[in-house]
Amino acid sequence: MYKGTKYYKEKFYTYPAVLDDSENEKGTYTVTFPDVPGAIGEGKGISEAIASGKEGLESILIASNEPYTNSPIEKVKKDNPNKIVTYILADMEEAREITKPATVKKNTTIPRDLAIKGEKAGVNFSKLLTDALRVKLS
Repeated sequence: MYKGTKYYKEKFYTYPAVLDDSENEKGTYTVTFPDVPGAIGEGKGISEAIASGKEGLESILIASNEPYTNSPIEKVKKDNPNKIVTYILADMEEAREITKPATVKKNTTIPRDLAIKGEKAGVNFSKLLTDALRVKLS
């Protein structure tokens, strides 16, 4: 888990999803989430569509950093007759792990006295630089 960065508090979130094959080849479903704009998936067959929808949902949730309000599934079903409406689970721990940014090594020069004091104090220089850059760039 990334410390110092705001992320979802819950491990799992579920959202109503709409699986629709009316504009595709029969059996190829587009997956949308009425409560999560931009979350979309597509797949041949229901299983593939749900897996793709899950990935799309998790990507948007990770990027937005905010949970969305859930509509009651009965309302989503009423608004989408003749379509498959089901819940799709977002596993935020798994999604964060998959989307975890890679790290790169950067050499830097600092005054000697600060290096000595930092080492004695047990400062993690990589973490300090990372945190400072996040603050500076936000």
